[in-house]
Amino acid sequence: MPESTIDLGVLAGSDVEFRAETIYFLVLDRFAEGNPGKDREDDEMFDASRQDWHKYWGGDLQGLMDRLDYLHSFGISSVWTTPLFDQVEAMALGDVPRAPIHGYWTRDFKRINPRWMNHPNEKRLFTRDDTTFDKLLKNLHARDMKFVLDIVCNHSSPATERGKGKLYDDGKLIADFDNDQAHWYHHYGEVTDWSDDWQVQNCELAGLATFNENNILYRNHIKEAIKLWIGKGIDAIRIDTVKHMPLWFWQEFTSDISVANPNVFRFGEWIYNSPDNATSVEFANKAGMSLLDFGFCQAVRECFTGAGDGFTCVQRIFDLDGHYAGATELVTFFENHDMPRLQSLGVSDRLLELALVLLLTTRGIPCLYYGCEQYLHDDTDGGDDPYNRPMMNAWEPTEATRIIGILAGERRNNQAVQLGNNWPKWVDADSYVFTRCYRDSRCLVMLNKGPARQLDLEGLELPDGDHTCLLSGETLHLQDGRATVELPEQSARVFAIRGNPVEAKAVIRLQINGAPTKPGDRLAVIGDCEELGQWDLRGAYHLDCINSNTWFGEIPFEASAGSAIGYKYVIFPGGEIETPQRENRVVRRRLVTPEGAAKWRDRWEE
Repeated sequence: MPESTIDLGVLAGSDVEFRAETIYFLVLDRFAEGNPGKDREDDEMFDASRQDWHKYWGGDLQGLMDRLDYLHSFGISSVWTTPLFDQVEAMALGDVPRAPIHGYWTRDFKRINPRWMNHPNEKRLFTRDDTTFDKLLKNLHARDMKFVLDIVCNHSSPATERGKGKLYDDGKLIADFDNDQAHWYHHYGEVTDWSDDWQVQNCELAGLATFNENNILYRNHIKEAIKLWIGKGIDAIRIDTVKHMPLWFWQEFTSDISVANPNVFRFGEWIYNSPDNATSVEFANKAGMSLLDFGFCQAVRECFTGAGDGFTCVQRIFDLDGHYAGATELVTFFENHDMPRLQSLGVSDRLLELALVLLLTTRGIPCLYYGCEQYLHDDTDGGDDPYNRPMMNAWEPTEATRIIGILAGERRNNQAVQLGNNWPKWVDADSYVFTRCYRDSRCLVMLNKGPARQLDLEGLELPDGDHTCLLSGETLHLQDGRATVELPEQSARVFAIRGNPVEAKAVIRLQINGAPTKPGDRLAVIGDCEELGQWDLRGAYHLDCINSNTWFGEIPFEASAGSAIGYKYVIFPGGEIETPQRENRVVRRRLVTPEGAAKWRDRWEE
């Protein structure tokens, strides 16, 4: 194989880094209409009056493109839309006929839904490079913004008057649930026992035609199709209903996707996952993708609606971060298209703003649901589906856009917020104080959702002296890491220090799980190269403790860039090198990327 065709990023174990991003999730049909002159004659699924919540209202990709400057103005760096694939053109059968405005009933993974485009002839997306979608990607990337493609591998469509589960390959029928001679689908009926894992993975979810992942024809088709979208230039994929397919399928799928492009970030929807759910944790640790953090979501909703014990329930989730191999890479949120918005549950504008501060400063990759920055909500029937999907109707600066812009910018530039640990300094029902630390970067966050109060704080891990709040401009004075602070009613304070990033010809981001460290211990990596001390413990490269399961660090390589190196991990009990505890295994050998950054993931071995 000619050297020019070898992807050294793949060989070096490259793994995408997405923790500096702030994601904005939108229901495309309800965000913005950019081409109102489209021919809608005889379109029974479109309602121009926007009164029928079960029909299309006209949002499209042109409308999104027209609003990119708006999103960019308050720090949004990644845009996730509901699925774009060509899908069934019929109302679902049932008591209330519904159009698939959500996008999750795919009929052709290799075509784009003409409804999202300016012209119907753009649907054959992969035969040209001048479509509305191509222009959207170009405009996003020109603003240093990313696009997240929402995909569904578990199912196609439910029963309509035109059939069920008809799947096409660029217009050619290849599978039909009602005439399934090649066994593309499971035929076990709907799930009746949600505690039965076999049913959850093989039976139908709400009558949706469920793909048979054991069929190699299906697996090859779905991977081929998604690789075409990757070839277009998407930056990440969000994967729907991952709990309904077996772990081995996702391991195969994510491996093939990462070979196509190792820099495509992947995260899945395992609904109501939590660190207490061992099966969902195993998935997060072994599937080759991150997850939407429903545990965090539920805790925040309980905290701000008064259904739980306030910030204590949020910290309880963080206390279990050690269950995950990569807790800082979970995608965090507090509302989405499948649940009532916070404000439909009675949360005030001010408390919503505090929830945004929490979301944007804690560990994980924050994801906002469209319109929250405009306090958008419709409380009909408690604000549940479909009323959690109103039409976006305002685009003006608000206090929420100001807060998001400041904190998304801090995340973009402060490695403590991106990569660091999450240490609590004060936690009770009404108030929460925590620090984020990584190397010489710091972020101190104070939240108070109750009455005004005074707190005596210590161990704040910022340098002594005066610090200015990013949100209010108020000054905090620290002496010996201590401060007495006055927190007004329903207020937030954020103080930050941006350290210097690691820079070198090549930077390896090294993450290790499972090291048997105790408080006060240090963990380091040693190896056979100059950058890792040539096996001399005095030259070991020390990592940062992120939580009880994870240590992380960025190692600069100059002399060894592009070379294969050997390395192991070592624990220094109490921080002293005199009594080292080394891993009990043969030396690891890996290729350092010739330039740029790569991420390696390891697990301690006794």
